[in-house]
Amino acid sequence: MTRLLLLEGNTAEKRARARALGVRSSSEIYAEAISAHFPDIVLDVLNGADPGEVIPGNRTWTDYAGLVITGSSLHAYDQEFAVTNQIALVAEAAGHALPIFGSCWGLQIAAMAAGGQVAYNPKGREVGFARKITVAATHRNHPMFMGKPPVFDAPCIHYDEVVRLPDGATLLASNAHSAVQAAIIPLGRSEVWAVQYHPEFDLQQLVQIYTLYADDMVAQGFFADQAELRAYCDKIAALAADPDRMGLAWQLGIDADVTDDRVRRAEIIAWIEACVLPARSD
Repeated sequence: MTRLLLLEGNTAEKRARARALGVRSSSEIYAEAISAHFPDIVLDVLNGADPGEVIPGNRTWTDYAGLVITGSSLHAYDQEFAVTNQIALVAEAAGHALPIFGSCWGLQIAAMAAGGQVAYNPKGREVGFARKITVAATHRNHPMFMGKPPVFDAPCIHYDEVVRLPDGATLLASNAHSAVQAAIIPLGRSEVWAVQYHPEFDLQQLVQIYTLYADDMVAQGFFADQAELRAYCDKIAALAADPDRMGLAWQLGIDADVTDDRVRRAEIIAWIEACVLPARSD
């Protein structure tokens, strides 16, 4: 049996607020994404931002084939327990040689755990779709990107970014908004495959994010008013219900790199196939 541990990045308060709005937690989104392609993998959740939380079921790190770090609304440079505890947990998992994958928050706290630096991006929030992420020419054959075109879009939401990678890290992809969109970060007895965007998100999650941050989206000028935001969300929801509607995809400026589940989640699939399953079969 292959078992993965999902490190939920958000606090209990944040999860409760999202639940009240019908928004899935970060770990729930990841569980759906992984189970869609690997239904036999067992998934446990560790709420790393909550005091007193421990690995579920009296299990230890050695019971797991890998660790997945989900997203979070926290800031990796803050010195509160919810942040520092998760950084410590990632370092602990790496000390046990677990393969690790992270998106957004996962990239940021992995970088912090290994001695890198995270800061607020002066360009502001990258939200909805990270555009024209470009895989470095020297790393286009890296297993993480075998299922991706060399330039692609991806779902995203973040204010912060990695401004300095740790020593020994490998930069894999960038775009105009953030120089570090994907990297391999050596940590302890392991390494972290990590991306700044969210390959685990589906289109419906973007609708939920716009709902959760509706006031911010208008205040920050992404939409003129709530009506415009709702109209945009209606188009995304309609495309989520029918990914073959080419006219809607064209209007939204997205392609198969977002609408095709296997292409959108290619990095997660590649990590499981390259790092998790071979190690578990040894």
